[in-house]
Amino acid sequence: MRNFKQIIRVICVLAAAFTVFFVLDYVLYPCTFTRNDVHAVTTRQYDDIYLGTSHGKMDIDPEVMESVSQRNGHNLCVGGEYSEDAYYLARLILEKGFKPSRIIYEVSPGYYTSEKEEGNNYLLFYHEFPMSLSKLSYFWNSVRSCNFRTMFFPWYEYPLSYELENLGSTIRKKWTRDYGVGDLKSDTQEYHESGFVERYPVDTDSLEMAELSEFHTEAVSERNMSYLTRLIQLCKDNGIEFIALVTPMPEETLAEYGESFAEAYQYFGEYFAAQDVRYINFNSDQLYPAFSHELTAYTDYDGHLNGEAAREFSVILAQVLDNTYEIPLSEPAETERVPAG
Repeated sequence: MRNFKQIIRVICVLAAAFTVFFVLDYVLYPCTFTRNDVHAVTTRQYDDIYLGTSHGKMDIDPEVMESVSQRNGHNLCVGGEYSEDAYYLARLILEKGFKPSRIIYEVSPGYYTSEKEEGNNYLLFYHEFPMSLSKLSYFWNSVRSCNFRTMFFPWYEYPLSYELENLGSTIRKKWTRDYGVGDLKSDTQEYHESGFVERYPVDTDSLEMAELSEFHTEAVSERNMSYLTRLIQLCKDNGIEFIALVTPMPEETLAEYGESFAEAYQYFGEYFAAQDVRYINFNSDQLYPAFSHELTAYTDYDGHLNGEAAREFSVILAQVLDNTYEIPLSEPAETERVPAG
């Protein structure tokens, strides 16, 4: 009897603890645009799903793409999205009964020579997953290995002042299941319902080139590549066309890190060829003339386009994907550029 009472006490303590964790998570974890993204792709059928990093998020406007190709789509890219995140997002979409005809995956080479950072990157997507087998698998294979604070106190990396300031809005949006985008806007960018994040133009004369992590084949993560292979196989198994994409970069960045980009593009070019995957690289010799590499089209040297340039790029991308774009003849470059394959 004494043992039974002790078990009951333990169960009650655990239940109380999890109740507290749930309440704090409900009121303090903010409503991010990732919440909107996951909700969109698990409640609606799309022709195209875009996966990848911040380059895809800020360079691809699905609404513009649809105006050209008549294919609707949603942009699920975001900074911090590694191949394992992309894989589980695709699994979740399929589990919820939706199947896009294409997945366009934006490839940023640096995400294959680095590992996920501790903190909310582990929860950015997982936190928004509805209960599902995909979420359980995601937790077991990825999230459980992160810092315990991330699992039990997912709000801990957000400033308390921000959480308290938005407390009423957070509770209201979650309680009413409000997925409006009106408050997902700042002085530098705004989120669109299509998943596209529009960055406002900046004074490019004042930009400084940040140091980028250079790509070396020997530093490629086997784990990250294995999830990319699993994602491609998942698409093949479900009759989904998988397309790999490299978005354009400023010419100054390509020149500064020419050897690194050349090695990365060769590595992924050979990999995707072996996987029998279409590989579209806007920094390659063939597609370099298709879109501007002048810094004025970007908001930084890292390659994030401003909103107007992103819309122009999306028109060209839609045409390239549908094989209707006529690539202009390349003029001799004033500066040497990377031989990107």
